[in-house]
Amino acid sequence: MNTKETVLLAARLADEQKAEDVKVIDLKGLSSLCDFVVIATVTSRPHLEAVEDNVSRELKQLGVFKTSRDGGESNSWRVSDYGNFMLHLMTNDAREFYALEKIFSFGKIISWQKPVKKAAPKKKTAVRKTAKKPAAKKKK
Repeated sequence: MNTKETVLLAARLADEQKAEDVKVIDLKGLSSLCDFVVIATVTSRPHLEAVEDNVSRELKQLGVFKTSRDGGESNSWRVSDYGNFMLHLMTNDAREFYALEKIFSFGKIISWQKPVKKAAPKKKTAVRKTAKKPAAKKKK
């Protein structure tokens, strides 16, 4: 699994735990800090911990581990550094105050949701009309 796929998975995992307004910002080649940033809003400390634990547990199963973590005592912001990407889980107040989207506005926000596959339109098949054979005349 490459870095981008891992980042998109982390965003989906946060969303599965009801994190809100999940954003993935592509900074590849633009920042020496990391290649991607994931930012998500949580509603409380227990929610923050649940989202962080779920993402961490699922990524560990894939062999992706945090290199560091900050904000362990914070009720409003937790940062998990995975080397090539960082996961920021923040309450709405912290997210508005720190405005990370503005700080990283030089990056490109990318879609993390799986595209919905549309069913291919059914091909219309030509119906071949065949001429009806005239009914055989009855003998009298």
